[in-house]
Amino acid sequence: MKTIRLKEGKERSLLRRHPWVFESAIGRGGADAGETVRVESHQGEFLAWAAFSPNSKIRARAWSFDEPQRIESPFFMAAIQNAVRARRRFDIQSDGLRLIHGESDGLPGLIVDRYGDTLVAQFLSSGVERWKGVLADALLAETGLTRLYERSDASSRGLEGLPEATGWLRGDGPVELVLREHDWRLALNIAEGHKTGFYLDQRDSRKRFADYARRLNFQRVLNCYCYTGGFTVAALSGGAAHVTSIDSSGPAIARAAANVASNGFDAARASFMDADVNASLRQFHQEGRTFDAIVLDPPKFAPTVAHAERAARAYKDINRLAFKILEPGGVLFTYSCSGGISADLFHKIVASAGLDAGVDGYIHERMGGAPDHPMTINFPEGEYLKGLVVMRKL
Repeated sequence: MKTIRLKEGKERSLLRRHPWVFESAIGRGGADAGETVRVESHQGEFLAWAAFSPNSKIRARAWSFDEPQRIESPFFMAAIQNAVRARRRFDIQSDGLRLIHGESDGLPGLIVDRYGDTLVAQFLSSGVERWKGVLADALLAETGLTRLYERSDASSRGLEGLPEATGWLRGDGPVELVLREHDWRLALNIAEGHKTGFYLDQRDSRKRFADYARRLNFQRVLNCYCYTGGFTVAALSGGAAHVTSIDSSGPAIARAAANVASNGFDAARASFMDADVNASLRQFHQEGRTFDAIVLDPPKFAPTVAHAERAARAYKDINRLAFKILEPGGVLFTYSCSGGISADLFHKIVASAGLDAGVDGYIHERMGGAPDHPMTINFPEGEYLKGLVVMRKL
């Protein structure tokens, strides 16, 4: 077993059982991509077993902090079993759910979503790439399924020095699927959509938006960065009179319209714009067009803390424009999925946007990812999705 030894004083995060070891913390030692290494303190004390990644700034990701543990097939089978069984204890109103959430489930770099009888996996680190075959077999064994599609095409894979990989890893079948979420049917394409084909992390937020629409009798709703229309369907199911949905992807807009139709809503209650969100918000403001509910669920503006300053400006701009066209008493559901933007910083950004727009609002709720996208005590970075429900003051 190869060993890496940390520089003096760099063991603190591992002693807190945080799973990342950065390049700058390593004093000496190395290994091949994905190889398991023994991580030691500057004094030679055992800290963790970890997967080595020679190309990544995160040079090692911990598998286990237990010295007698052996990182072999039974270890991965047990980790998957624990994660899948934990999901059975969650209240998930859908047949689409996240089964494995990377570091939060003790499997750094592995993302696995289940859509009915199909699994979709992303192998995003050198460690899980090395154990891909074992992990694939263990996933099917634990779930009793036969189909596993790989979507290892995220940009983070390039940071590991790994090429993109997509296609059926086990079995085969259709890539056009329909999942049940609450009382809705939502179509997706696991081969072409964002992430693994859908944003399962917003499941609970969509339900809350439907609840708000029902209680506050929304008349004019604006869904920005609508993707395949999850929030649009939620608003219509809550009784919203009309929803305008915007996305810069033509195929996403087409699927959003199809999802509205497949759920039985009158097409006259929904309109769709294949357009830039910022330009559209400015146009609405110039035209004096307002809405009593707005959703801002943009893509990741800041993948790392290094991008936070630039991303903060982008988040502030869209929130400022949204506040300007939000009716007094109207509700804004605003989100950031950027890991480089903390919940505290996001709150400050939204507050600054409101100040510039000349409005104030009540924060009704703080939103996060659905429970099958967990944040653990030792890995706060798992809280990548954060949101605020703001009601503009009358």
